[in-house]
Amino acid sequence: MQKPCWRTEEATLSADRKFTSFGPPVPELPVADVVRAQQHYRDTLGFEIRWLEPDGGIGAVTRDNTTIFFRRRTAPFEPAIHWLFAEDIEATYQELQSLGANIAEPLELKPWGIRQFTVKDVDGNIFYIHHG
Repeated sequence: MQKPCWRTEEATLSADRKFTSFGPPVPELPVADVVRAQQHYRDTLGFEIRWLEPDGGIGAVTRDNTTIFFRRRTAPFEPAIHWLFAEDIEATYQELQSLGANIAEPLELKPWGIRQFTVKDVDGNIFYIHHG
């Protein structure tokens, strides 16, 4: 019987190794204007503006343990897609609605068994916010 092509001996051996830990990933989103993106995330998604490079080409926002970088890109660019877990999905949905977030799809139980809603930012980047 032939081994599956995706499983290698090295992968099997590495399962026993101890590795250092990583923090949560930090997405870098394409945006037309970094300052505008930072203000949008602050005002409609509850983030804090953390820093902005002097040329305005890259900056960051944070909320809880989530950090997002923005990099100025020339349109058209393909929007990024990210999944965010919300501990209290109902409260998060109500909060973002009250802040004026662009709710592209309402909160609902999806066929795959999780409660989820979709938010789009001013540059078309998509966040699937879920619980379950």
